Amino acid sequence: MKKTRVLTGVTPSGIPHLGNYVGAIRPAIQASLNQDVESFLFLSDYHALIKCHDPEKVYESTKAVAATWLACGLDPERTTFYRQTDIPEIMELNWILTCNTAKGLMNRAHAYKAAMQENADKGQEDPDHGIEMGLFCYPMLMSADILMFNADKVPVGRDQIQHLEMARDIAGRFNHRFKPLFTLPEAQIDDNVETLVGLDGRKMSKSYGNTIPLFESEKKLQKAVNKIVTNLKEPGEAKQPDESPLFDIYKAFATPAETDQFTQMLADGLAWGEAKKILAAKINEELAEKRERFAQLNAQPALIEDILQAGAVKARQQAQPLLEAVREAVGIRSLK
Repeated sequence: MKKTRVLTGVTPSGIPHLGNYVGAIRPAIQASLNQDVESFLFLSDYHALIKCHDPEKVYESTKAVAATWLACGLDPERTTFYRQTDIPEIMELNWILTCNTAKGLMNRAHAYKAAMQENADKGQEDPDHGIEMGLFCYPMLMSADILMFNADKVPVGRDQIQHLEMARDIAGRFNHRFKPLFTLPEAQIDDNVETLVGLDGRKMSKSYGNTIPLFESEKKLQKAVNKIVTNLKEPGEAKQPDESPLFDIYKAFATPAETDQFTQMLADGLAWGEAKKILAAKINEELAEKRERFAQLNAQPALIEDILQAGAVKARQQAQPLLEAVREAVGIRSLK
């Protein structure tokens, strides 16, 4: 039976935090173990250039994100794990698809429209003021990423569904105009994926400054947990799960039985300070070995590079034949 090909892209933009781990890394690695799935995971470092113009940050983020996924259990033998910039076929396909995509389709992209609206709100006469082509063309490159490997499914958040629809439109136009070479990808939306709350109860995000670092030392982890917002109830007073983000974070790392026990301890008057110690210990229980592995990998960038290069070889074995077929279909052929 043909396996379902699932492709996931991760943009290296900063150091991963606990929310990234719970919401994306952990479930993706678990899904990659499915025997019926052929998993592709790539570092989208070309996409990072859209928002980040700091070369050192791009480099360090790429290294840290790769080390994080490997430390958390990604198996490069089971998953085709590669860096976008190591697959030149993607950029060539990007151009060919660009030449067959209506500008009007790109005009409708949410990110581009939001940037124009921001200019309008600021009273800018030029609606395109400050908007660079990377932002405008982002859906094109994302389409090339997906279609290059004929992914069946692409796990995305709801804010990315439009880009998947664009990839389907672009693939459909090419298939109709030239030759049916591309699979029409489907968005894979998992409404059960956890969105971890941050220190203040809002979604954990670097933009809110409410994150808990993923691989800080045990001591620094406890310090971060200590910043979680609680109320003024004293030790001995009954507490409810919805009175602090602390409970939701604990739940993301505990079994149902442990969660029930923790709920009862709060109801019995557990002090917030003690609750934070229990939470930090629970997080550390899951991350201690991964933290050690991350430190080893991060200190050996050559090892990470070897893994990515091996992944690139596997990826290009898939990409090269398809690109040859695409070139042939559009008339780029040897003059024999």
